[in-house]
Amino acid sequence: MFTITNRLSIDTSIRVLLSTVILSTSASLAANTINEAKEILNTPTVYLPDYSYAGYHFGDKSTPYNNKTTHVSVTDFGAIPNDNKDDTKAILNALTHAHTIKGHVTVLFGEGRFIIKDILKVSRGNITISGKGMGPSGTQLFFPMPLSIIDKTPILDELRSYLRLHNKKQRDTEIYIDDYFSEYSWSGGVIWIQKEGTRPVPYLKELDQQPQRIAIAKQGKRGGRIVEVNDASNISEGDILRIDWHNKGGEQGGIIRSIYGNTDQVIGSHHFNFPNRPLVMQPTQIKSVHGNTIEIRDPLLHDINKDIPAHITSWEHLEEVGIEGLSIQFPTGDTYGHHVEQGFNGIYLTSVFNGWIRDISFNNADSAILTENSGNVTISNIYSYGTRFGHYGIHLGSVHNFLVEDVTIMNSTVHTFSMNTKSTKSVFLRGEGFAQPTLDQHAGANHQNLYDNMTFHIEAARDEKGPYYDLWFGGGAGYWQPGHGRYNTTWNSKVLVESGADSNETVRILGQTEGPDARVIGMYGNRNFEVEHYPAPHTGEINSKVAIPSLYEYQKQQRSKE
Repeated sequence: MFTITNRLSIDTSIRVLLSTVILSTSASLAANTINEAKEILNTPTVYLPDYSYAGYHFGDKSTPYNNKTTHVSVTDFGAIPNDNKDDTKAILNALTHAHTIKGHVTVLFGEGRFIIKDILKVSRGNITISGKGMGPSGTQLFFPMPLSIIDKTPILDELRSYLRLHNKKQRDTEIYIDDYFSEYSWSGGVIWIQKEGTRPVPYLKELDQQPQRIAIAKQGKRGGRIVEVNDASNISEGDILRIDWHNKGGEQGGIIRSIYGNTDQVIGSHHFNFPNRPLVMQPTQIKSVHGNTIEIRDPLLHDINKDIPAHITSWEHLEEVGIEGLSIQFPTGDTYGHHVEQGFNGIYLTSVFNGWIRDISFNNADSAILTENSGNVTISNIYSYGTRFGHYGIHLGSVHNFLVEDVTIMNSTVHTFSMNTKSTKSVFLRGEGFAQPTLDQHAGANHQNLYDNMTFHIEAARDEKGPYYDLWFGGGAGYWQPGHGRYNTTWNSKVLVESGADSNETVRILGQTEGPDARVIGMYGNRNFEVEHYPAPHTGEINSKVAIPSLYEYQKQQRSKE
C-alpha cells in the first residue's frame, strides 16, 4: 500500500539552504478588534486582492433551485434503486434524452443505491444532475470500476501521448513502481462535464489552435474594471469573453514580472517556452460598452499596457451546470503509488462558467473533485471520506473566481486543498482537513488565491529543532516553479495539534518551496506556532485570531455597500 510518510521526512540541510525566515509571536500584534483588523486591510504597503467576486455569478447570486425546468427521472428509463442490478444503460438513456431537451433540464435520481459502470458525461449547459441528498436516506451512486477500465473515449489521448513523449514516469523502487503517470492522476471523473470540442488543458504544441481574437486590449489597471480596446464593435453587453495575457517577452516578460515581482527565485521554462499560449486567463462578462471602452464584471488581474499586452478572445464554454444532492461511492482498495492512480475520481468539471457543485459526499475517491478551464463556480458542502489514500481532495486548475466553501476532507490525500496550474482569484472558505491535510500551491503561475478561515487537524513530526508540520506542501514540476505567484493569502487558520508536540512546545508550520509576496495573516490553535516559509511572506497575527473571521466575506460585505 502507498504511504506518504516521506512527506514529513524533511532534509534538515535543505531547510538550512533555503535560508528560511522564521516569523513568530514577537513579530505580530494581536488584531483582536475589528478596528485593528481593518488596519491590516488598509495598510497601503500590503496589497490584498479583492476576492469578493469568487463564486457563482461573481458571488452575487445564490446557487439556484430552478423551478422552471423539465424533469427527467432515471426511474422512468428503468433505473431501479436498491435492486443490486446494473443501472448503467437506463441512466445513460435518461442522460442522453436530457441532452435533447430545450431549456433548462434536471436529471432526477430518487432515494437509494444505483450501480453505474460507465461515465456520466454532461456536454450541454442549463442542466442539473440532482439527487435526494448525500445522507443515508439520500441518493447513492456506486461506481465499482475505475476510469482506467470504463473510459473508452479519446478525450485524454492528447495527455496520454504527452506523458509518453516526455517519458513522464513514476519511479519508486521500494514499492516496485516504474510506470508512466496515469492520465487519471489529475484528469477525468465518473461525472464528467465538458463542452464538446474543447481541450481542458493543452499539452501538445501541434494541437494548439488560437481562439478568435475579438479585440486588442490597449489599457487597463490591475484591480480596475475598465479596459480600453482598439475596436469594440464585436463586443456587446452580457458577452462572456476571456482576457488573455501572453508572454511574448521571454524570461523578462512584463507579465512574468507582474505575476512574480522582483523575486530572485528561478522562473520555470514553461513560462516562456509557449508564447502562443496565454499565461494568464481571466474569463469574465461584459457589463457595459461605451465606444472602445468596456467595463467588465470583476477586477483585472493585471495591468494592460505596451509592456503587459493582452487580448480579448472568445471562449467556448457551458453555462448553468449544477451537480447536487448525491453520494458518490467507490469500492475500498489500496492506492499503489503517487501518479499511478486507477481513476476512482468523482467529478471532473471543465469549460463551465456560472455553475455549482453542492451537497455531495465522496467515499474512497482517488480525487473527489478535479476542475479545469472554468470560471465563477461555487462548490459547497462537500464531504470526502474513506480508506483509500487519495491524490487530490479538491483540485482547482486553470480556473478563475472559484469559491469552495464548507468542505470537509476526512481521508488521507497527497494534496488536500489544491490551487493548481494557472488558478487565479479562487477561494477555499471554511474548509476543514483531517489526516495530515495540506495546502497545495501547485506552481504553474497560480496567483492571487485565498485560503480563508480554514481548520487543520495535524500530527506534528519532530527533528533536532523540535516539532513541525509541513502545511504548505506544494507540488508541481520544476518547469512551472515557483510554487505560486504574488499575493496568495492564508487568512485566519486554525491549527489543532492532535499529537507530536507537548502543550508547552512551539510547533513550526512550514512552507518550503512557495512563491513571492505571500500573505499569512492570522494563525491560532491549541499550541504556539512559528511560521517558517520560503520566500518570506508578509505575516501578521501569528498566534492570534483576526477579528474579521473571513476575508472573502468581509470584502463581499464591503462591496455590497458600494
